[in-house]
Parts: sequence; structure tokens; C-alpha cells
Amino acid sequence: MSTRAPKKATKVFVAGHRGLVGSAIARRLEYEGGYEVVTRTRQELDLLDQAATHAFLAEQKFDLVIVAAAKVGGIRANSEYPADFISQNLAIESNLIWGSHLADVPALLFLGSSCVYPRETAQPIPEEALLSGKLEPTNAPYAVAKIAGIYLCDSITKQFGRRYFTAMPPNVYGPNDNFDLKTSHVLPALIRKFHEALPDRPVTVWGSGKPKREFLHSDDVADALLFLIEHPEASGLINVGTGTSVTIRQLAETIQSVVGHTGPIEWDSSMPDGFPEKTMDVTKLHGLGWRHRIELDQGIQLAYDWYREHVAER
Repeated sequence: MSTRAPKKATKVFVAGHRGLVGSAIARRLEYEGGYEVVTRTRQELDLLDQAATHAFLAEQKFDLVIVAAAKVGGIRANSEYPADFISQNLAIESNLIWGSHLADVPALLFLGSSCVYPRETAQPIPEEALLSGKLEPTNAPYAVAKIAGIYLCDSITKQFGRRYFTAMPPNVYGPNDNFDLKTSHVLPALIRKFHEALPDRPVTVWGSGKPKREFLHSDDVADALLFLIEHPEASGLINVGTGTSVTIRQLAETIQSVVGHTGPIEWDSSMPDGFPEKTMDVTKLHGLGWRHRIELDQGIQLAYDWYREHVAER
């Protein structure tokens, strides 16, 4: 079984192609050319259905599977639906990763999440920090599911010699993001809040504003994933990010400026902050030769433009 990087004219299944990262990587592969990109909607293929997923993978004979499908959400959604997050993500990952192995798919790229790292750990966070401390309680069930996926990929690679590896992005944002205030992550939620409060109504933001987060535009994520797919030395667990972070307060003020909101920001300190800081060490990625291109202020402008065109009430 080969562990080399896939060649062009590769048949690729992008699981989760309607989501934030999945749609970006599907667009990137199609733009690049030389890849036969296959997608399925939830109505066409229920990834929670093991038999259907395994049968689909066996029939299609893919050269590469990209697992960008997942149940995702911010602090509020993770806190309210922990059983949904762990059970559904475990099922999706197992069905796709183990099903790909059973179907003799030689290469697979699994999308992890920076929330798998311990709540209290060195910053920036190296890949070696995985399982070196306790998880952040607000998203531990989701993190446990993701960790299981990472270990499944590593175990298949070790036991069967396949090229199954994991890319670990930070907070991702961009086109096709989720702007639902009940289930979204912080950046799209703030875009919507400030837009709906135009021109100067108060905007309430959860927490103290002190936690630090790293953000990467989905187009940069897709570019990094394509780079890793085609790089023969990419293996194991690889952090994908900028290596820099901002406080939630700085993020809110930047989004406020981009949107053009002039009212006050009110901080609700009774709500949880989550991780004190999540900044990833991208030494391994930089060593392979990739760096991000879209800076945060530019990316927020692009995200806001997309929101106004596709989501905001006209």
C-alpha cells in the first residue's frame, strides 16, 4: 500500500462539501484542475448510516477521501447539546475513516480542530500537546470525538501502511459560514450582531473579551490542505494556521469597524469565556513551506461582504 502523495487526476470524495471548510476545499480542488471531485448531499448519503456510507465508499473506489463533515458549533451549542456532538461526530468519523480503509482507499485527510488541545497548555500549542492535559469543559465531548478520529487515522496508517493523516485548523471563517446566533462560532456571530445593530444600537458579547483566538480564512485553509495533500512529507498530525491570535475584544472591535457600527459594546461577564488562549504552533507547517495569505482584517471584510450578499435580509 502506497503512502505517497496522490497524483493529479485523482478521484476525491469531499465529505461535508456544503460546510465552511468542505465547500472551500471542493472549490479549490476544482479550480486547481486534475482532480475528479465527488460530493453528496445529506439527502443523497447519510453519513450517520454506516451501511450506506461503507457501500458508497466501496462502490466509488476513491483515491482520496477528505473528511470535512462534522457537527460543529460554538460554546452555546456545545454546552446545550453535548451528547449530539460526541455521538454524531464519532459516527461520522468512524463510518468515513474505517469505511475508507475497508474500501481500500489509499489516502485520507481528516479535519481536526484546535479545541482538542488541553485547556491549560503552552502557547503557541505544538502538536505534541495533544492529551497532555485536561480538555476545556465547554466542548470536551466534541473534542473527544475529534481525538478519536485522529487516533483512528494514525492507527490505520501504522497497522496498514495507508496515508491517513490529520490537519488541525484553528477558528475558520469565510463563505458558507454559519451565522445562526444559537449555533455559530464567535466571528460569524459577531458579524451578524453588529450588522443587525446598525447604526448604533448596543451589542452584547459573551464573556470578558480577554481570551485569545487564532482565525484562518477558509480559502487559506483550502490552500493549505491542497498543499498538504500534494506534499509527500505531510503525515501524522499537522497544525494549520497563522501562528498568531487576537483577543475577543480586539476581534469584536475589528468587526465593528468593518461593519461600520458606531454604538457601544457591552460585555456579559456572566457567560463563559471558554479557552483562555488557543494559538497554534505552525512550525511544522512552515517547515514544509506553507504560509497563510489572507490577514484577519481583509478576511473579515470578505466574510462581511459574503454575509451581506447571501444571508442578510435585503
